[in-house]
Amino acid sequence: MQLVTEDNITELAQRRWATAKDPRTAQLMTALVRHLHDFAREVRLTEDEWMAAVQWLTATGQISDAKREEFILASDVLGLSMLVVQMNHRFSPGATPATVLGPFHIDGSPELGFGGDMSDDVAGTPLYLTGTVRSLDGTPVSGAVLDVWQADAEGAYEAQLDVDEARLRAKYRAREDGTYCVRTITPKGYSIPMDGPVGALVEQTEISHFRPAHVHFLLTADGFEPLITHLFEEGAEYLDSDVVFGTKQELVVRFEAREPGPTPDGGTSAVPWVRAQFDFVLQPCTPH
Repeated sequence: MQLVTEDNITELAQRRWATAKDPRTAQLMTALVRHLHDFAREVRLTEDEWMAAVQWLTATGQISDAKREEFILASDVLGLSMLVVQMNHRFSPGATPATVLGPFHIDGSPELGFGGDMSDDVAGTPLYLTGTVRSLDGTPVSGAVLDVWQADAEGAYEAQLDVDEARLRAKYRAREDGTYCVRTITPKGYSIPMDGPVGALVEQTEISHFRPAHVHFLLTADGFEPLITHLFEEGAEYLDSDVVFGTKQELVVRFEAREPGPTPDGGTSAVPWVRAQFDFVLQPCTPH
């Protein structure tokens, strides 16, 4: 019998997890064991601290559901989400950079036509987002799907509200020439949810719990890498202190105030509105 000691527990645990039938699982789990044990040794983890961590993880799971991904939020504020994005989306220079998905994306958004209004009378200043979707060589990407979502003027996403219909989210398709037009409302900077375990942890620090004003995009097209990104408002608060580390200079866009009159969708606005223009450049898939 081999007795377990503080000195050999890590090796014994790694040896057991190395028996995973899938080689990648074995690699991941043995490394996880090593780093977890090294962390516990480095900080001299107490039993009370271990229990507090277990209870925090339990509470994080309990508050999560189909609309609220508290574990993704935890990953975001720890910088892990952005690190994984950076490692896995090393696009060519000139391609639009990727950023975090965030915890509030909902599958199955309704499809709208060119300039369709995804705000559907939600209060706010009308915003038209226009531009083209193209490849690195400048070729228009016809039919590219733009899955778009955002928070309302109070900083709330549909996933945080008790509503039954799609709210401030929709899918658009780029036209033959790659052009797109999204109609919505101007976004506001907002706080991440602070009523859960992640918020309780952030409150113990001096970390700003706000995100700068932005609109989310998930672009997909045959032959191209999927692109998860944001467009941020130029001059918005919190650009330099985004709590999820998602801001990139290439994604900061000027929001131009316009007077009542013609709009990019071919219609007319009776009230002042805002226009932002941005060309998405997609990374072609690498042949295998």
